[in-house]
Amino acid sequence: MQKNASNELSGKGRAEFARPEIEFEDKEANVSDFGLIDIPGLFALWVLAVIVFLQFFTRYVLNDSLAWTEEIARYLLVLVAFLGAISVTRKGTHIFLEFFYRYLSPTVGKWLSVTMEALCFVFYGYLAWLAVELAQKTRTKMASIEIPKSLLYWGVAIALAAMTVFAALWLIRKIRLSPTELLRDQEERSLHEISD
Repeated sequence: MQKNASNELSGKGRAEFARPEIEFEDKEANVSDFGLIDIPGLFALWVLAVIVFLQFFTRYVLNDSLAWTEEIARYLLVLVAFLGAISVTRKGTHIFLEFFYRYLSPTVGKWLSVTMEALCFVFYGYLAWLAVELAQKTRTKMASIEIPKSLLYWGVAIALAAMTVFAALWLIRKIRLSPTELLRDQEERSLHEISD
């Protein structure tokens, strides 16, 4: 018993119980699929980071907060979400429930995937239409800075329109692929592998 206690304190014997599928190595970031359409989202993210840092610094270090940083950060966060969604839609890596695809026949799985992509296409298109209508009707300006709020809604509308285009491209691709190719493609884009 004393030997076990000393082994626990010294760290010996702990690796014996480690699960073999856990990897403890750092993997390099893969930015090979970064495109020009991803730049606005990345830019908005960095501007948001600078403004939030400025807000923190002026509030807690200088004890004199800038009034405009909170409102601008809130609107930039909305833009980051929608511009980031363009990248995810372009890559086809939105979260999806892969459980059903694994237990359905390949043909049923294909048509389920095509149906879901068609729903996404219609949903993004409808939201883009609503965002355009909202942007056209908005006449107010931001409370802290004289910038029209409609600019935010136009940015959201453009992002949703781009998502609609990419969803249409994915829909066409999914229709053209055979059921087994489509399921293999979805498996490659998911985070989990099917164990044989």
